[in-house]
Amino acid sequence: MDAVINSRATAALHNLFIGDALAMPVHWYYRVSDIDEAFPNGIKTFEAPPTFHPSSIMSLHSTSGGGRKGASGQNQISIVGDVILKGKAQYWDRPNVHYHQGMRAGDNTLNAHCALTLIEVMNAAGGHYDRDGFLRAYIQLMMADDSAHPDTYAESYHRGFFANLAKGSPPDQCAAVTHDTPSIGGLVTIAPLVIAERLRGTSLADTRQLCREHLALTHPDAFLAEVCDAYVQLIDGLLFRQDDTQVQELLLNAARGISRRDLTKLVEGRRAEREVIGNVLSPACYISDAWPAVLYLACKHQQDPLQALQVNAEVGGDNVHRGSVLGVLLGLIQGEAAGGLFDQLTKQASISPAIEQLVNPDAGL
Repeated sequence: MDAVINSRATAALHNLFIGDALAMPVHWYYRVSDIDEAFPNGIKTFEAPPTFHPSSIMSLHSTSGGGRKGASGQNQISIVGDVILKGKAQYWDRPNVHYHQGMRAGDNTLNAHCALTLIEVMNAAGGHYDRDGFLRAYIQLMMADDSAHPDTYAESYHRGFFANLAKGSPPDQCAAVTHDTPSIGGLVTIAPLVIAERLRGTSLADTRQLCREHLALTHPDAFLAEVCDAYVQLIDGLLFRQDDTQVQELLLNAARGISRRDLTKLVEGRRAEREVIGNVLSPACYISDAWPAVLYLACKHQQDPLQALQVNAEVGGDNVHRGSVLGVLLGLIQGEAAGGLFDQLTKQASISPAIEQLVNPDAGL
């Protein structure tokens, strides 16, 4: 059973990075016709982002803090360019610039790099969570003079955090609240924390509390914290289950009391995925619809992780962060990474040993 659990944990974390990179070229496309036009054969493997992004509103986003331009209480200095994303501010004032312009096929976006940063910090701490160590490493990742990641875009929560840091707030009090604080991107770094702590014997209750504390560093929102609890519970249930008969029920249970949608009816219905995620559920980042969308795709395609991640990419919206969370669940269900794509990640040589050390409680001892 230990070997099965190890394979599930490894696949889950491999898929976190696969789901992110697979969706990257059509991240925040909000018309599926635009996806089909840019990629007429679909998103079947890693692709570089197109130069032109038909739905991009990056030029409307604030470069001095979280949220959109003109929001009150923002710094006069430019956070984007001066504090983070150094050398990349020029891309933010142009219409239709891709959020991940210049990235290569198989590159990971910023939040996935934050997940890798957390993995590396936990490895240095014997596989346990180190809040202050993570904050130091996160700040170093984001403020490096020579870019430590390939991304051009930073979500609102990153910009708000570093706006508060620039004002002199202590790192553990820099979390900013904007209209999109309760978003699926807040869950991207949760799975490594859950998996590592539970494999090392930390109780589920204590692990859940650590995840809440970690989430609050960047995403202080009560409802998102409830979803995080459900995500932690689901990861634990899928990781340690004795057989596959529980999978569907575990997925459906993770929406109960949280989602206003009847997930069972959506899964059993005959609507196309692009109708469900697009008309019934919003493809946007907001956790109220993003969480049931993840569970819906996991239920529908639990036997084919690659297909699930391809469908997730092709419905658009915040498919990158949805894909990371979905990938974790699919890896836990199937115990293998999606479609052999892991070796094609550009940072595979760094990601693979970090994951291997994290999922092996005896590594480095």
